[in-house]
Amino acid sequence: MIAFWATAGVLSAAAAILILLRAARAATLVEPADPTTMLYRRQLAEIAELADRGLIGAAERKAAEAEAGRRLIDAADAPARTWSANPSRAPILIAAGATPALALLLYFVMGSPGVADQPFAARLAGWTRADPRTLAAPEMAAVLNKLTHERPRDPDGFRYLALAEGASSNPAGAVRALKRAVTLAPQRADLWEMLGEAMVYAAGGAVTPDARQVFAETLKRDPTSVPARFHLARARVAAGDKAGGLADWRALLADLPADDPRRSSLAAAIAEAQGGPAPPPRGLSGDQLTAVRGMVASLAGRLAASPDDPKGWIQLVRAYAVLGEADKRDAALKVSRARYAGRPDILADLATAAATEPMR
Repeated sequence: MIAFWATAGVLSAAAAILILLRAARAATLVEPADPTTMLYRRQLAEIAELADRGLIGAAERKAAEAEAGRRLIDAADAPARTWSANPSRAPILIAAGATPALALLLYFVMGSPGVADQPFAARLAGWTRADPRTLAAPEMAAVLNKLTHERPRDPDGFRYLALAEGASSNPAGAVRALKRAVTLAPQRADLWEMLGEAMVYAAGGAVTPDARQVFAETLKRDPTSVPARFHLARARVAAGDKAGGLADWRALLADLPADDPRRSSLAAAIAEAQGGPAPPPRGLSGDQLTAVRGMVASLAGRLAASPDDPKGWIQLVRAYAVLGEADKRDAALKVSRARYAGRPDILADLATAAATEPMR
């Protein structure tokens, strides 16, 4: 690493010297004549040529020649502007030499020059030998990616890889893994169901045409699939068939057991589609609450990268309110209010979202 920095410093200094030498040489050259007048003379010749070929009329020729002639006179009367080189290049040379030296000094003070290289292959081997419970989600995804290359005919390997990619905030990777899984085991409804949900997540919550097709394949193999029925009904509502989508949702709600925790989310979707207030979810299990928090964190990250999304801010404020995270709710509310200070309709929706009762 020290050799790298020394080499980089020498190359930087050499580049600076070459630039200064070229600048010094340019300063000694005679400045060429101003090309502006030659340009307008060429324009006058071209106008005459076009007129001789019959491409422009006499009136157009006269107007064009008058304009080009006026510009030629202005350019000829304008005072000549000469360029002069800076006679003192010593400060530039000192700065060019000091910059890599200062960078090297900062590296010695704040960096870790004594740390050995950590090639990815060696780290991957260590993760493979480690207890899976000690690995972070990206590390687990790397291990599973290696295992799927070693066992490319195992659909469950790709299923676990998709879970790890999803936990690593890589929905595109999860979709790729699940597409491979359904190719290996096209009869498994659970893999089609996971693929559809991953595609919806990757699309920011939208049920794309590809996702609708995947959920349709899911229902061919398992007509009772709750996620497939839910998202297909949501797609109908989004496409303008609110009556049909609501009918499908109500049928799904009637089929769910009374103690099914998904009933609250489904009832909230129905109420929202009907234009009423969405009741907060209740009775979430620990795993469900973790999943919800993960989705809310993903939404917050997306808004940090692309903040021009008023519906997203309203959803984020409501989510923090439902989760009972008052500090995060107030922070998101402050940022969104400042961003949409001139939109009273959005401010009203934000206030309503912030007033949502937390779940119990």
